[in-house]
Amino acid sequence: MEHHYIAVEGVIGAGKTTLARSLAGRLGAALNLEVVEENPFLKKFYDDIRSYAFQTQVFFLLSRFRQQQQLAQMSLFSERVVSDYMFAKDRIFASINLTDDEMVLYERLVEVMEKEVPKPDVVIYLQASTELLVERIRRRGRNFEKSMTRDYLEVLQEAYNYFFSHYTKTPLLVVNTASVDFLGEPRLLDQLLDQLTLLKSGVAHLDPGREEYK
Repeated sequence: MEHHYIAVEGVIGAGKTTLARSLAGRLGAALNLEVVEENPFLKKFYDDIRSYAFQTQVFFLLSRFRQQQQLAQMSLFSERVVSDYMFAKDRIFASINLTDDEMVLYERLVEVMEKEVPKPDVVIYLQASTELLVERIRRRGRNFEKSMTRDYLEVLQEAYNYFFSHYTKTPLLVVNTASVDFLGEPRLLDQLLDQLTLLKSGVAHLDPGREEYK
C-alpha cells in the first residue's frame, strides 16, 4: 500500500478510534489518537453550547495543532501513521458552533497553523445513522457526553456530510458502518484494506456488509 498517512474520520460515535487501532495493528503503523478528555471545557460545552463554544473550540484547535506538529517531524515517507482524526475537521465543528465574529478570529488562527500541518495520503470517512451514533455513545458511557443531544448529533451529521461531499484534497473512502465490527470480523478489515490499496484518487464507497463494492 502506497498510503503512509491514513486519517479516519466520522461523527462522534462512528467508530473512528476502533478502526484506527485495528488498522494500525494490522499495518504495523504508529497510532495517532485525538486527545479529547483533557479539554476542561467539554462537559460545560455540552451543558451550555453557546456559552462555552469558543473556549472549547480553541482548546481543541491548539491540542490538534500540537499533535500535528509532532506528526510533521516524523518521516511519513518511511513510517506509516494511522490517525483517528484529520486536522481539517476542526472547521466542521467551528462552522456549527461559533458566531460570525468568533469565526473571524478562528480563521486567522487556522490560516497560520495549516501551513505546518501534514496532509493525509488518504481519508476514510465512516458513516452511521443518528440512531446508531446515539446508541454507541450511550454504550461507551463517557461522562462528558451524557448531555449531548440528538439534535446536536443531527446538525453535526449534516455538517460532516456536506464537508465530505465537497472534499477533494486527498483520495476518500466512504464506509457504511451500519453493521460493521472491524474487531470481531477480520474479513471486513481485509475488504477495507483491499479498497484502500486500489484507491489512488477520487472517491470510493464501501459497504462491508455486502460482498461487492459500490
